[in-house]
Amino acid sequence: MLFKNLELIEPILKALNDVGYTEPTSIQQKAIPIVLNGKDLLASAQTGTGKTAAFTIPLLQLMNNDPAKRQGKRPLRTLILTPTRELAIQIGESINDYGKYLNLNYLVIFGGVPQFQQVRSLGLGTDILVATPGRLLDLIQQGFIDLSTIKYFVLDEADRMLDSGFLHDVKRIITRMPAKRQTLLFSATIPAEIKQLSQKILHEPEYAEVNPVASVVSIIKQSVYHVEKHHKQSLLIDILKDESLQSVLIFTQMKHHADKLAKSLLNSGIRTQAIHGNKSQSQRQNALENFKAGKTRVLIATDIVARGIDIDELSHVINYELPNVAETYVHRIGRTGRAGSAGVAISFCSSEEKEFLRDIQRLIKQSISVVPDHRYSMSVSRN
Repeated sequence: MLFKNLELIEPILKALNDVGYTEPTSIQQKAIPIVLNGKDLLASAQTGTGKTAAFTIPLLQLMNNDPAKRQGKRPLRTLILTPTRELAIQIGESINDYGKYLNLNYLVIFGGVPQFQQVRSLGLGTDILVATPGRLLDLIQQGFIDLSTIKYFVLDEADRMLDSGFLHDVKRIITRMPAKRQTLLFSATIPAEIKQLSQKILHEPEYAEVNPVASVVSIIKQSVYHVEKHHKQSLLIDILKDESLQSVLIFTQMKHHADKLAKSLLNSGIRTQAIHGNKSQSQRQNALENFKAGKTRVLIATDIVARGIDIDELSHVINYELPNVAETYVHRIGRTGRAGSAGVAISFCSSEEKEFLRDIQRLIKQSISVVPDHRYSMSVSRN
């Protein structure tokens, strides 16, 4: 199937062609027709399956085909709520890409930065608002944002909202919107609390689901090195001597581990930056921009920001430390292998992490290929 088979308007097709997109992903094939038909949607899809385009493309078309009647500034018609600043910025970039030939504007707001410029932009009016919950509530309470004109609402990464403790804020925000609206809820998983929320905010929804394990894991080459914890850094430096690893995203469990590892790699002459929750917004954005531009070869991240990292040409993901939740492994390696392209995921597994590895293999229903007889293999390191 091609995008032109989804009854999209010419300006959007032209914009998609400009960024090299011709074939929709599975979630896009399922979601776009539902949204264009004006239906509420409950979609199970993780970052990396093309879900952002699955809601931005049809919403742009709906808004274009139903222009707002206005006098003065533009009324706010679409709210996209997302849990992290990085995701908010990247959704804004997608709107810019897909809507470049439409007479629609958007604004991205998030916390961690002064609100002055955001408030100034709000005063000019906007069609689409992309926001994180905390800053949105702050500006609502200060009287700078009115959600009474919302016609389209997207709750993105709903399970991540739950994990980050935002669910109460989300419920407060929903009460500020008209009951009559089109609502789209996207979540990588559908735990009981998200299911209950969907039953309250969705009206006769349709469903779209892609199997995140099958869709992500099947196109990524995976391998695991059995190595004791104290040898991991040396093994990593050896692996990174291979220049074919052009862009490498490395995951650690702890923030201080990310900083310590980044410092060690820099001392070894490897262009590296770390990104985690203790970094300021400007530091995090700088690290992402440098990585995307190829100025930085290695980016070290914790899981708290993992779902906000969306990089089209990421060659390798390395799990320096295995996650203790198997589903997190799928989210991590899903940063590579984007939109059907090939990707490589390498994991380090120490003695303490063998149980985590078993859980991961049980979830993905396959054994991960073991790299045998490497310099720092456990059998060697014990001698």
